[in-house]
Amino acid sequence: MEPLGAPAAQGLRLATRTAKLGAVRPEAFLRRAGQTPRGFWARGRAWVAHAGATKLLHVDRMPEAHGRMAAVWADAVEVLGTGERRASAPPRLFGGFSFRADHRPTGMWRGFPSGLFVLPAVELESRGDVSRVRVQRLVEAWADPHETDEALEAELEAVLSALSRPAAAAGTSNRPPIDLPAAPAPGARDAWRQVVNDALDAIGREYVSKVVLARTLDVAPPEELDPIAVTLALWADNPRAHVFLFEPEPGATLLGAAPETVATVSGSDFHATAVAGSVPLGSSPEETAALAEQLLASRKDQLEHRFAVEDMVERLEEIAADVRAEWEPHVITLSRIQHLETRIRARLPEEGTVLSALQALHPTPAVCGLPRDEALAFIHAEEPFERGWYAGPVGWFDLAGNGVFAPALRCAVGREGTWRLFAGAGIVAGSTPDAEWAETGIKFEPVLRALEASRPV
Repeated sequence: MEPLGAPAAQGLRLATRTAKLGAVRPEAFLRRAGQTPRGFWARGRAWVAHAGATKLLHVDRMPEAHGRMAAVWADAVEVLGTGERRASAPPRLFGGFSFRADHRPTGMWRGFPSGLFVLPAVELESRGDVSRVRVQRLVEAWADPHETDEALEAELEAVLSALSRPAAAAGTSNRPPIDLPAAPAPGARDAWRQVVNDALDAIGREYVSKVVLARTLDVAPPEELDPIAVTLALWADNPRAHVFLFEPEPGATLLGAAPETVATVSGSDFHATAVAGSVPLGSSPEETAALAEQLLASRKDQLEHRFAVEDMVERLEEIAADVRAEWEPHVITLSRIQHLETRIRARLPEEGTVLSALQALHPTPAVCGLPRDEALAFIHAEEPFERGWYAGPVGWFDLAGNGVFAPALRCAVGREGTWRLFAGAGIVAGSTPDAEWAETGIKFEPVLRALEASRPV
């Protein structure tokens, strides 16, 4: 048994067992989770999956955004104890926040409150050829160490046994892709033109300088699809994106492939990527390169991108030191689209955490607009649907304050056989409704293709 740190304020301590192993796939592990919370977070070959719930931390709706992240941090410290921050491998909690602090978890978003994090019972992490599995539970401080050790050892052996069995094919089956009925609802395009024109009018009146508008696409596959298969298909097709799956309860699924991170913290080092401005891929490498040059030369896209970078830098300078951003954006080419990207770095103070950075930055201009409060008010008044966790920060943090959070973009929420896809576009001076409609259509494609390529439950 490996007790971590001092007992928590509630008289509990976290007991763990770990084991190292070779290369593994995540699907058998995730399916073993059954009816418990589970999640998957990946970029490239590196990934972490988790199952079960040793503890759930949740935040109900708040009248304003400030305080959600601080409340989650305080709850985590209360449950796990300050000693965990000094542990060699601090426990991690996985989850995220809704876009708005006053979000109500209803309809498709049942099970997704304003903020929710899970301390998993089992965690499996892989970095190529090396993997590590960790089982853990909160036990009373006076619990018999021998009994706790035996229980954790049995659970670890069960997990290792499941991982040793051959896994099913990742993300797909041998059948051809399914044909999804994915046409926009009647009148959706006219409604989009109207809301974009309203945004352009607000920009012309200098009420806002940028506003990020989203639209939805509801898809009902002819058969119930396996969320794990959908996620693995999404991962296979989008290796440069931050791919995520979070299921807080049975039947409630959020998955997506975000192109950026809003906050990555390791020790005092902060890193983020500002992503704004888009063009499609070409039909050949030469055409794709030409479109990238067109994106770099676009005054409209450069304006949209500069808004995001300057606001993030300004907000970071209030909480961090040595804030620096790349002088010029570069083009990041993903599987379906190209974006302008700028890397931003900073140094957090000793008391800083990834959650305190999130509290300062969310929502960024890349998912909301500028000025923030006016853009939020415009979105709330004009969008005819509940954003829920769309464009909210999702990811993980540990008790040392480290973590990685991406905005929930290129995503879908699934419930009862229906999937609602979300895609957004930044509206600035020079935007046109039809061009932004086409851009959001491209942003639906990653999840649409993953749904088509996946297999039934």
